[in-house]
Amino acid sequence: MSEVKRVVSIGAHSLDAELLGGPLFVKYSKQGAKCTCMHVTQGRLEDPNATKEENDAYLKDLLSQNNRAASKLGADSMWLGYVSNNMPSTEEFAKRLEEYFVEEKVDLVITHWRGSMHPRHINTHDAVTNAVKRLREKGSTIRLMYGETFEDLVGFIPQAYFVLNEEEVKQWYEGLNEYQVFRGKVNDFPYQQYYPTNGKVRMIESNSNGYTVCYMYASLIENRLW
Repeated sequence: MSEVKRVVSIGAHSLDAELLGGPLFVKYSKQGAKCTCMHVTQGRLEDPNATKEENDAYLKDLLSQNNRAASKLGADSMWLGYVSNNMPSTEEFAKRLEEYFVEEKVDLVITHWRGSMHPRHINTHDAVTNAVKRLREKGSTIRLMYGETFEDLVGFIPQAYFVLNEEEVKQWYEGLNEYQVFRGKVNDFPYQQYYPTNGKVRMIESNSNGYTVCYMYASLIENRLW
């Protein structure tokens, strides 16, 4: 793996950043890199009759899950302050991210691929890609990769494979399991069956010798092979 000192994984919702960037965090953090899980939005209770107090308590608990998960991955966590119904324009969002990348001297960004079932995933992809592209046009060497989640698979092409050893797999899942949704407490999607199986599928297709995750290069930005 190349030398990276500052890594940011940007997810539209809680758990996204950890699914996208977590496998690389457990590797880069051990090499001394500073890693951040950036959450664009935080959810609210789906019950329209929920009180402000109930929503505040839910948000507080979700932020706690964010922090605990990031800590397990050797990272820190931040929320941009948005909720689902107040996402900024792509231009405003990209400008904010560009300023953050410069201030933090970010080397590598990981985010959603655009082929998603969620509009906020697409919005996040567009803003991140625009921000990184602008910086590259200004001479920055910042890099961008798209991670894999079950929600962003339309047109996703695995291009970079990374093998996780048993300790790294355990650490990643310890972080993911800090989320109630990953443990099946929020919806019925089988996270704990899907991702271990996917790691085995990626191992077979890449002919590797252990649990494998994959990423996609930002072809609109990268103009040479690495």
